[in-house]
Amino acid sequence: MKRFLAFTLAETLIVMGIIGVVAALTLPNLNSSTGDKEKVAKVKKIYSNLEDALGRAVAVYGPISEWTQNDTSSDAKSKRVADRLTEFMKISKDCGKSDGCFPKKGKFFDGEEMSTYLRDGYHYILADGSAISISYNSIEVDIDGQNKGPNRIGYDIFVFYICWEDEYDCIKDTILPDGFDDTGNGKSGNAGSDVSYYATWIIRNDNMDYLKCSTLNWETKTSCK
Repeated sequence: MKRFLAFTLAETLIVMGIIGVVAALTLPNLNSSTGDKEKVAKVKKIYSNLEDALGRAVAVYGPISEWTQNDTSSDAKSKRVADRLTEFMKISKDCGKSDGCFPKKGKFFDGEEMSTYLRDGYHYILADGSAISISYNSIEVDIDGQNKGPNRIGYDIFVFYICWEDEYDCIKDTILPDGFDDTGNGKSGNAGSDVSYYATWIIRNDNMDYLKCSTLNWETKTSCK
């Protein structure tokens, strides 16, 4: 009589159990890695779009320093800069200075609550769903939009500066992620030690590994691997 070899029910259940345990351990890490890659891509895309919008605005209206010569208040300057930048961006909603587009409050990287508005700028929703706040010298972006995410610096909120003149770390008529210097190098030190490093870290190193390990530095260890 021919005999057939097969797994018993008990053996099959054991194998399925092992597969389930392995999947439970690995899938969260895979999902986290995929999520981080999507955020990195979004930050880099927004930065590219901001640079492009500013370049187009300068080509049409001249240097930024000439835009606000007749504006006497910071608010008027912010409105002028916001109007000229968003003219060359894909905007799905303009909320002005209301709270309808950008989170009213947020958190620092360590989770501490901010006591005031993130920025007193002009607020918009971009075509990709990101929220943006523009003032005359800085731009804050919430890549998840107002109603998603932790509204936390370094997680879903990132800071960029508008450079009017060649000074400090700025090159005239450019937009830089907070933390860059005029040679394109990030500031030294631990990436997780200062609010102003995260946009720069992502642009330079193409990862958000500062969320996963605390041993990173700008010179020799730019990922957790």
